[in-house]
Amino acid sequence: MKKSDYLNWDEYFMGLAVLSSMRSKDPSTQVGACIVDNDNKIVSVGYNGMPHSCSDDDYPWDRGEGLDSKYLYVCHAELNAILNCHYGTVKGCTVYSTLFPCNECAKAIIQSGIKEVVYMSDKYADTDGVKASKRMFDSAGVKYREHNFTGKKISFEL
Repeated sequence: MKKSDYLNWDEYFMGLAVLSSMRSKDPSTQVGACIVDNDNKIVSVGYNGMPHSCSDDDYPWDRGEGLDSKYLYVCHAELNAILNCHYGTVKGCTVYSTLFPCNECAKAIIQSGIKEVVYMSDKYADTDGVKASKRMFDSAGVKYREHNFTGKKISFEL
């Protein structure tokens, strides 16, 4: 008899987004993203971090102001996943993200042709950036939905 408590596709892909977020060196917010096509094949993954060739030891990780703020330098997980794609295109794909995309990532998601966003947390829902993201997604026909947790724990045993 086959195993019955396996992960469904949403759990699997969100799990990969969570695992990707663990690569982030951001001390306050770790975000991961996983992009999949209509055949449930992984197209790309990403996490929030400094751009290639920019040492994360040389740039700020604080929420400071001006040039001392991480926000001027960090590349978000969703954008990294789009840029990391070596598959050819993310058009028509779904992005799983541990955090609802900001307005800048929303623009990249729309421009790249991603058709659906599945998110784990919407903790910044009341910010203008997230409100703008939802407005743009609605205008562009990009679906978005919160990930439904089933309560499964992910563990590994040999």
